[in-house]
Amino acid sequence: MKHKVAVVLGVLSLSATCLAVAGPVSATTLSWYPCAQPDGPADQQCADLSVPVDYRKPDGAHLTLRLTRLVSDRPAARRGTLLVVPGGPGGSGVETLAHNGPALRKALSGAYDLVSLDPRGVGGSTAVGCGLSADDRDVMNLRSWPDPGGDIRDSVARAQRIADACARNGGATVDSYSTANEVRDIERFRRALGTAKLSIYGVSYGTYVSAAYAQEHSEHTDRVVLDSTGDPDPARVERGWLANTAAGADERFPDFARWAADPARNELQLAQHAGDVRPLVLALADRLDRTPRATTTAGRPFTGNILRQAVQQALSNDVNFPWLAQLIKDAENPRSTLDLPPGYATPMPDRDAAVFTATQCNDVSWPHDVRDYARAVATDRILHPLTAGQPVNITPCAFWHTEPADKPIHITSDGPSNILMLQNLRDPVTPYFGALRMRTALGGRARLVTVDQGGHGSYHANGQACGDQAVTEFLLTGHRPPADLRCTA
Repeated sequence: MKHKVAVVLGVLSLSATCLAVAGPVSATTLSWYPCAQPDGPADQQCADLSVPVDYRKPDGAHLTLRLTRLVSDRPAARRGTLLVVPGGPGGSGVETLAHNGPALRKALSGAYDLVSLDPRGVGGSTAVGCGLSADDRDVMNLRSWPDPGGDIRDSVARAQRIADACARNGGATVDSYSTANEVRDIERFRRALGTAKLSIYGVSYGTYVSAAYAQEHSEHTDRVVLDSTGDPDPARVERGWLANTAAGADERFPDFARWAADPARNELQLAQHAGDVRPLVLALADRLDRTPRATTTAGRPFTGNILRQAVQQALSNDVNFPWLAQLIKDAENPRSTLDLPPGYATPMPDRDAAVFTATQCNDVSWPHDVRDYARAVATDRILHPLTAGQPVNITPCAFWHTEPADKPIHITSDGPSNILMLQNLRDPVTPYFGALRMRTALGGRARLVTVDQGGHGSYHANGQACGDQAVTEFLLTGHRPPADLRCTA
């Protein structure tokens, strides 16, 4: 995350900007062409849409957004357009429709044209990077892990270096990577489609984008689903989401521990008792801190922080548990040859690193005092050793050269009652307690369906028919549970 006591004047100003400078756009603006993706549906289409870099300067520089759609395969059943908002920051709408579009089509029986977009800087949209070195684009550095023992001096130097590079090389385009501009871009997309209202399905960071759009353009929303939602506190947004993942990992880890202690796992069983799995992992990470293991990637040892990050990311879905258990077993075996986890051997592309970093920094002001970050890391390492201070460590946002152009959008209970939230009870990325804060902010506008399940992402992701049925019924009929609902396994 992928999120508002914004001053009312700031919210009103943003709304006025969205409506005043977007300009008239007709449905004839878009020229669709085939863009089938590998292993995706053959009839996927794409189009390009020009939008201002700065909506306050509509006659200034423009950039291009890549749009995508899957037209309903049952035209007689079609009732509208469903915008799918990917997670991130940095998720691709083109890829999301390619991967998830067929399942959505099947579940929704052709009731919608499915549409999405690559946000600024992503996929087929205009992209500008920060000119970062390969080392600064390493996933372990972009996620800013403290050194063993909690020292953050290397993190501070890297954060300063990344912020300076983005200021030097990114220009106005990188400065425009923000949730507020994605909301503006979606509104321009809606106008280009020529549709009066959008239904929306947003997941992870996409839930914040979706909620923000529903706040700013409630009159243009039909049915809105928020799947796996973060805390919408406007004073913190992305900083709060990141910090919350420490508690999220703690809440989720027991699911893996029970799995890994089950004798039915045979050679993947890690311990006789679930309570022994966490100490085993923590002890292994400490040993790797002291003595990293060589890997099949030259110059890239397997460290304690790589293990911690692999654990944190594997907790997002039960399907990762066998892979994680095997990784832990291999790391414990001094005779095994270790492979780095997928995605750890090569740096993130510069454009992706820029979107991931800049959106966080452009959405909300971050504290600047390095000492505060050092104190937060020291405390968090004690409270949450699984994540060892990473969720509260310093980021380039502490040294960002510009202040956010927009205040975070304040999510409130003002608006139509047309939102359904779906949330796993043990989500390591967007923890349940954060989703409850979004539920409180939305008030009577929303219903919350809680799924007694672990992992990040719920709709058609964890086999829970109860939650899936609630979302599908809402999108098809508009019917929601009369009150918040708890789904048990």
